[in-house]
Amino acid sequence: MPTWNSRGLRGSTLEEFINRTNEKYAEHNLAMIQKIPTPITPVNIDKETRHITLAYFDQKSTVDYIGAVQGIPVCFDAKECHTDTFPLANVHAHQIQFMQDFENQQGISFILIFYTQRDEFYYMPFRQLYEFWERAQNGGRKSFRLEELNPEFFLPKKSGILVPYLEGLKKDLELRD
Repeated sequence: MPTWNSRGLRGSTLEEFINRTNEKYAEHNLAMIQKIPTPITPVNIDKETRHITLAYFDQKSTVDYIGAVQGIPVCFDAKECHTDTFPLANVHAHQIQFMQDFENQQGISFILIFYTQRDEFYYMPFRQLYEFWERAQNGGRKSFRLEELNPEFFLPKKSGILVPYLEGLKKDLELRD
């Protein structure tokens, strides 16, 4: 079972960027997106600082964020990648299942990838993630490369918005029509 102190701060920069973006979107009545906390059971607590130093996840997490954009239900997960190759081991089967079930209920699922070395954000529609996932499940590559991605889904820099994922969502919706 994974422990909190071994994985707890991965992606914290990206999550902070997304949280600030979500605040901006909410201020402008564009979206209402909430971070889903992952329930933990503390094991060790530093008595002086009262900080949790070791904990176990109570259950498998689903996705990082869920909410609505202009009446459209959305859910997504945030991932950081330090190279041009994204390992699919960073996405778990229960997350794929949750996003697929969400899509089956007419919601929109996606992942946001922050390519840290390039300082670029990528919006990956669930259908694209699922294609890579299926390829891996059928004996193919267990990762995908930057050059396999659709350039239209790299998110443009936008003043005042750190992770302008609504731009990717707009393209995603256009391609679904």
